Amino acid sequence: MSVTMRQMLEAGVHFGHQTRYWNPKMAEFIFGDRNKIHIVNLEKTLPLFEEAQKYVRTLAANKGRILFVGTKRQARDIVKEEAQRAGCAYVNHRWLGGMLTNFKTVKQSIKRLQDFEAMMIDGSIEKFGKKEALGIKREIEKLERSIGGIKEMGGLPDAIFVIDVGHESGAITEARKLGIPVIGIVDTNNSPDGITYVIPGNDDSSRAIRLYARGMADAVLEGRANAISEIVKAAQEETAPVAEATAE
Repeated sequence: MSVTMRQMLEAGVHFGHQTRYWNPKMAEFIFGDRNKIHIVNLEKTLPLFEEAQKYVRTLAANKGRILFVGTKRQARDIVKEEAQRAGCAYVNHRWLGGMLTNFKTVKQSIKRLQDFEAMMIDGSIEKFGKKEALGIKREIEKLERSIGGIKEMGGLPDAIFVIDVGHESGAITEARKLGIPVIGIVDTNNSPDGITYVIPGNDDSSRAIRLYARGMADAVLEGRANAISEIVKAAQEETAPVAEATAE
């Protein structure tokens, strides 16, 4: 679903940070300032957002994996909700160092979590004593909180979508090391350097965060839907000549 300039205004996407905190590298995306707050130029943000959506759509259509990252308080629930809606992996609590660059070790933790969860489902946890079972349940909670959002990812992501590039610098550094494209919300106090798809805008307002995350989740779903319709169309075209030949 496309996002309009009006929706961006209503969500407060144009409100940047206080002028004294600005990063001069964001100058080209700033319209001006009001009451010592920088105003982001939405005429630049909207096409950049649409370009990022187009990229995500294409990636999803080709079965690409997109990882949603938003660990700051106001982004956590939104990132989880929208990533789950789109069937994407997410990190919405602390970014653990090596989540991408040391994915081999992370996979071992994912396997551990999945094994524990299987024990809960099939009831084999009951074989343990009360104290041990409680320890396992606590371990599940801890693992679920840190890696629960990536347990179905299956491998490294093909792109990461980040709310607040300053807050998530660890994730961005790892992605860049591995050559993974970064789609990032960049506020006026941060640098756009190293971000593949820069989306200039407010990274603090929950309404703005919702707009970005929903837009990216929609792009994923649209990309997948387009891929399915292409497969159906191709299958119909293949069977059509056969049907015609049979009719003759």
